[in-house]
Amino acid sequence: MPGTWAISGVDLHVDVGSTRVRGSLEAALREAIRSGRLPEGLRVPSSRQLAADLGLARNTVADAYGQLVAEGWLVARQGSGTRVARRVPQRDTREAAASAPFARARYDLRPGTPDLSSFPASAWIAAMRRSLSTLPVEALGYGDPRGRAELREALAGYLGRARGVRADPAGIVICSGFTQGLALLCSVLPARAASSVGIEGYCLPAFPEIISRAGLRPFPLPVDEQGAVIETLTDQAGVVLTPAHQFPLGPSLAPSRRSAAVDWAADSGGIVVEDDYDGEFRYDRHPVGAMQALAPDHVVYLGTASKTLAPGLRLAWLVLPDALVEPVLTAKACADYTGVLEQLTLAEFITSGGYDRHIRARRLAYRRRRDMLVRALTSDVPDVAVTGIAAGLHALVTLPGGVSEEEIGVRADQRGLAVGRLAQYRAGGDDHAPAIVVGYAAPPAHAYSGAGARLVAALTTAPHPPPS
Repeated sequence: MPGTWAISGVDLHVDVGSTRVRGSLEAALREAIRSGRLPEGLRVPSSRQLAADLGLARNTVADAYGQLVAEGWLVARQGSGTRVARRVPQRDTREAAASAPFARARYDLRPGTPDLSSFPASAWIAAMRRSLSTLPVEALGYGDPRGRAELREALAGYLGRARGVRADPAGIVICSGFTQGLALLCSVLPARAASSVGIEGYCLPAFPEIISRAGLRPFPLPVDEQGAVIETLTDQAGVVLTPAHQFPLGPSLAPSRRSAAVDWAADSGGIVVEDDYDGEFRYDRHPVGAMQALAPDHVVYLGTASKTLAPGLRLAWLVLPDALVEPVLTAKACADYTGVLEQLTLAEFITSGGYDRHIRARRLAYRRRRDMLVRALTSDVPDVAVTGIAAGLHALVTLPGGVSEEEIGVRADQRGLAVGRLAQYRAGGDDHAPAIVVGYAAPPAHAYSGAGARLVAALTTAPHPPPS
């Protein structure tokens, strides 16, 4: 019958077989060390102690230790016992393959991420301390699937003031990021007996994937200089739009099309999902208010802290029509809840004015970055068009004739630079001319000029020839 043991206060369970006992013990110890369950430097029990724990002969354990010392798994020193040896970590090839899409270039100009070095750590910590000092005990329980009332009330006030959203705290649901919010909505849409959801013909690749996983079919809408072409909607269950600043092409949804979208929802019973991913960042025009205010009974407002603060916080919010609150809460009860401390901290950060101050500072910094990028591209790179820059954190750079996105990608890679290719965001509809999508928010301030110089070089210099 196998023996089991736990050592050194570490909660570790290892089976030792009843046959070939020494070999079984050696294999169990190797696996425990290889997997990291026995960390380097850990002092293992003496051979006498382990033998007593397992009911084995002391010589059996001593011989197993000796073999593992000889192989380099353990180190035995006079007077300090036997310890797990230090080893050079070997990266699992499966882990390397899985993480490959997330590898970071030296200079990252891909869209979608703010300057993480600008996260207001000191102000955030101060807000967290203030929120913890008044933390009600019940807040540490499972709580309301809507999220903490403090954050929902703070968001209702902020969104009404800054984005024109008509929000009741009871109709706000806090989510663990935009992805969860959209997935929750898609999970309740099939009840409307429709099989497809409209998306913009160029959008984040996650949109069609989330919709498909819910058993629905993505229905791409053409996008032109006035935004998504709403007239192509028919009997879809809903449509996902980025009306304030279309991603990635950049236009705002024209007023007539905003009206057409809410009229379609009212007439068909469908739902408009308004993705206001960068609504706070406006530079050359008056802020465009949220479309949700036109028809709160037909539009879901989906906001996030990913662009204003950091995606790692996993904080997003749905402002729901009354008819969707209970279905979404039922779905949310089976999903992850957002951390209470993060919610309470953001609530305090908003009500104290820290959130507004941070956004104003970032708006100024990102506008300066955008201006630097536009000056460099328009003065040093012939025959490119830079558009979609009146708002947001990215620019669309349409390439000169005869230059492909793949070629620019190769040039950028050779210079340690990551950029987005427009084709990566195509979900259907009409093709756009070859272009790259440049996110100017992500590089920290000290690296921004270097990233810009490499981008200009990639756009103006032919790639290095392959080695012979």
